[in-house]
Amino acid sequence: MGDNALMSDVLELVDVSVVRDGRALVDHVSWSVAEGQRWVILGPNGAGKTTLLNVASSYLFPTSGTVSVLGEKLGGVDVFDLRPRIGMAGAAMAEKMPRRQTVLETVLTAAYGMTATWNEGYEKVDEDRARAFLDRLGMSDFLDRRFGTLSEGERKRTLIARAMMSDPELLLLDEPAAGLDLGGREDLVRRLGRLARDPIAPAMIMVTHHVEEIAPGFTHVLMIRQGKVVAAGPIETELTSRNLSLCFGLPLVVERRGDRFTAAGLPLS
Repeated sequence: MGDNALMSDVLELVDVSVVRDGRALVDHVSWSVAEGQRWVILGPNGAGKTTLLNVASSYLFPTSGTVSVLGEKLGGVDVFDLRPRIGMAGAAMAEKMPRRQTVLETVLTAAYGMTATWNEGYEKVDEDRARAFLDRLGMSDFLDRRFGTLSEGERKRTLIARAMMSDPELLLLDEPAAGLDLGGREDLVRRLGRLARDPIAPAMIMVTHHVEEIAPGFTHVLMIRQGKVVAAGPIETELTSRNLSLCFGLPLVVERRGDRFTAAGLPLS
């Protein structure tokens, strides 16, 4: 890997820090994501994972360092031109969704870059796309259900479909499996795996603190602890017991079974 940045970099951070109240939430992070890559940001609570995702989404500007998203440098671009090119799904997004809107409306409004229902009626092509994304995420039976009545898992799947609607070049997923039971998690991981392995899907970045939530098809991992990068690179080489132990600050053993991972602490002797 040469140090010349490829034009196809979807995201490039150079020496980025985010400081709040004198504390570095992200501490001198350099990281780049190329087209076609699927990255997991892994680390304990409070490590700076969501902060990093918020920088990638252009919603948070770094205190120092430079950030380029989809070839545009933050600070030198109108973020409102940039944001439709980035799909986001996570708890923060769920908070913004009108509870009374149906699942179909929730996904459709994304095509128009707003959260509220638009009264002019939608293009049939948009409605067909919304239905197709919802179908991919197992939500076809819920089209007329109000967003506020959905389970945690159903909300998450709806929001991922919504994030896909603007045909983003970068898809950001903030702890998509958080709060799900085992069945819900496995269903979501399987669907995310299908998306990750789709060659025409956008570059993807997913935040999690569980290796069990890493979907098949994810290619790279960035491990972060106290705002600093512990390891970054292909999952095959970087997702090791040593790196995971450094990242979480206690001895852990990571095991790979097929295309899934598990991690556990060492038994107390």
